[in-house]
Amino acid sequence: MAAATIGVLALQGDVREHVAALERLGAETLTVRRPVELERCDALVIPGGESTTMVKLAHTFGLFEPIRQRLAAGMPALGTCAGMIMLADRVLGGTAGQETFGGLDVTVRRNAFGRQVDSFEGDLDVTGLADPVHAVFIRAPWIEQAGESVEVLATVEVAGADRIVAVRGCRPRMECALVPYRGAKAAARLRGVPTHIDARQTHGARSSAT
Repeated sequence: MAAATIGVLALQGDVREHVAALERLGAETLTVRRPVELERCDALVIPGGESTTMVKLAHTFGLFEPIRQRLAAGMPALGTCAGMIMLADRVLGGTAGQETFGGLDVTVRRNAFGRQVDSFEGDLDVTGLADPVHAVFIRAPWIEQAGESVEVLATVEVAGADRIVAVRGCRPRMECALVPYRGAKAAARLRGVPTHIDARQTHGARSSAT
């Protein structure tokens, strides 16, 4: 197993916190602001922040299409909060014509849990994990609809309805509405982007985008 370089999209948002969480797991990390940095990554984390601002900056720095291409080629990715929106194929409640990187067959509702004052935290049961994960939701989205190829990992009850807040795609791709680095050990236990990846698995995805 070759050590993977995990990129953290560093255009806007909770970049430092995600890098720190990954490094606590022993991962080799790289902040990504330019296409040349993206080319060095085996996987990508898209952090929380503001999704429309991320889109604008991704276009400005020439990253939008390269990221789309790498995701389409199979690059593993983890999106948290705004990153969930960026990995979704469809968005509700966004700006007119809002773009995303896409890659997961889900429909996400932006700011679904309400405004900043509606932020909350609690223990979340996640499929495949024996113990709950402490989760923090800050102006978080939820998933309205998940395609057949998407596995639902966690839900939160809101007004009597179970709202999807964490999923995993058939490719090595995951997104969640919570802010994982704020809960102790949450990032380590959410089975997101692995810290070690077989180099043979990433070679094709990496070279196809160059």
